[in-house]
Amino acid sequence: MTASALESHAPMRTSGLPTHARRVLDATYAAGGYAAAACILLILLTTLVQIGARSAGITVLGLTSYAGYLMAASTFLGLAHALNAGSHIRIETIGKLLGKNRYWLDLVAFAIGSAVAVWFAWHSCNMVYLTYVLNDISSELDATPLWIPQATMAVGTVVFTIAMLDNVLNLLLTGHHRIQANSEAL
Repeated sequence: MTASALESHAPMRTSGLPTHARRVLDATYAAGGYAAAACILLILLTTLVQIGARSAGITVLGLTSYAGYLMAASTFLGLAHALNAGSHIRIETIGKLLGKNRYWLDLVAFAIGSAVAVWFAWHSCNMVYLTYVLNDISSELDATPLWIPQATMAVGTVVFTIAMLDNVLNLLLTGHHRIQANSEAL
């Protein structure tokens, strides 16, 4: 970067990643959002089945556990989509006060966030691997191999890490992150 580019925070390029890579990443983030929404619908379905079964005097084992697995899956699979949609908590007031220096705040925040995301994704994937190797199963009545629901957390954290790094790269290349402004932000 030249000195004038650093002073004005003008982007070195007008676009970040190549078009094909951008489409793949955006489709991946959207797929995570749709998968999270599908998990929430499945939570509704399992709850309705459980209510109907109890009303009929039928006991269906494991539905509460599966609702819990789906809740965790919806949370982690939707992280990247929520980030780029501006749904994560951010402190906009401080950014507005910094004016031209906001670029540096965003860069530091994304760098720290990316480091934490990498750490979390690594440990999530490691946990799934160890759970699989140890053949750990749920202690509930469903006796589900725990690596299966844990895999959704690992996938979600890996995609979230990619989204964070994508925003860092975009910030470095264009001078702007890709998070859409949330109209409900304070």
